[in-house]
Amino acid sequence: MHILLIHQAFAALDEPGGTRHHELARFLVSKGHQVTVIASPVSYLTGSASPKGVETLNGITIIRPRVYAAHHKSFFHRLLAFFSFALSSFFAGLAVQNVDVVWGTSPPIFQGWTAWLLARLKGAKLLFEVRDLWPDFAIAVGVLKNPTLIKMSLWLERFLYRHADQVMVNSPGYVEHVASRGAQRVELIPNGADPGMFNPLDLGAQFRIANNLKNKFVVLYAGAHGISNDLEIVLESACLLARRLDIQFILLGDGKEKANLQARARELGVKNVLFLPPVPKSGMGAALAGADACLAILKPLDEYKTTYPNKVFDYMAAGRPVLLAIDGVIREVVEAAGCGLFCEPGNPQALAEAVLKLAANRDAALRMGLSGRAYLEEHFSREALAEKLEKLLVEMEKG
Repeated sequence: MHILLIHQAFAALDEPGGTRHHELARFLVSKGHQVTVIASPVSYLTGSASPKGVETLNGITIIRPRVYAAHHKSFFHRLLAFFSFALSSFFAGLAVQNVDVVWGTSPPIFQGWTAWLLARLKGAKLLFEVRDLWPDFAIAVGVLKNPTLIKMSLWLERFLYRHADQVMVNSPGYVEHVASRGAQRVELIPNGADPGMFNPLDLGAQFRIANNLKNKFVVLYAGAHGISNDLEIVLESACLLARRLDIQFILLGDGKEKANLQARARELGVKNVLFLPPVPKSGMGAALAGADACLAILKPLDEYKTTYPNKVFDYMAAGRPVLLAIDGVIREVVEAAGCGLFCEPGNPQALAEAVLKLAANRDAALRMGLSGRAYLEEHFSREALAEKLEKLLVEMEKG
């Protein structure tokens, strides 16, 4: 088959950001399929630019058309960037020939319209992937407030669910939502990780030496620094643990809120929080190896109880215990795996207590990490999930 993926935030393994789609596309190519990706030349995580044009990477053809580059200025400018990609990716997609399946992914949801239109013009099947419940998440966190935009976004969401040949979700928490809004065929292909990218026995000596972490109990957060990520709670927890000179928090990544968080850290006078730049997925194994525990956190909103954050599966693959400040379906995974501690979202005291508990019993923390690794290998291996995706695509093309 020839699969055309429309994905503004597509990131390769040598780039910061989520690499689910690169890993899945690589697998599809290895099985003899042709994959073309239309992606933004501007990194969704960092705002840095890649060359525009066409390149081939691991057998995947990647087309990067011109877009409006202003992801981190404001929500209004981010919307302009979304709309500009929806338009430029459409014209880029028109030139791609002999397509069997168009794969659209949300967020941003506007590129779903592009995928639908290209699929219909090319007589191809449409696979619409839901990676979070946009616009519900944007409304809940308060970044989408305009009533007209909300009405338009909700209409587009229902339209895409109803008109897709197949809807794919990456969390079981999304199934009921998309079905209730018109999706006829829904398949769960969850987030996961490639165990081969991580070595749970690696102690991260190079990372720890480079960042002066000798004899520290390191709590590492890796990922986006956005409004939803609630990282100010980490700063408040760090203040509560200021006297514990052996405990070090690391916030690794980038995003719209990073500068504000750094300014807030200076205001609070915290000395036990280290901000580090993002690393590509190819370097994530070394970074996570340098941690004693890894943190996943979101704002305490009911909407986030439905999500499967990618980072949790990377933490499990790395064999590190998870400090989980997110309730809902991902809590069920962590507790089933016995691979971490849940702490109440939005509660810095609860996070501080969980950190102290792990720091006081490093052998238990190590056992949690290895338990998570084993559970991931059995239930969330990227290769097994990619095989499920290939089967789904073959069935779509035949049906």
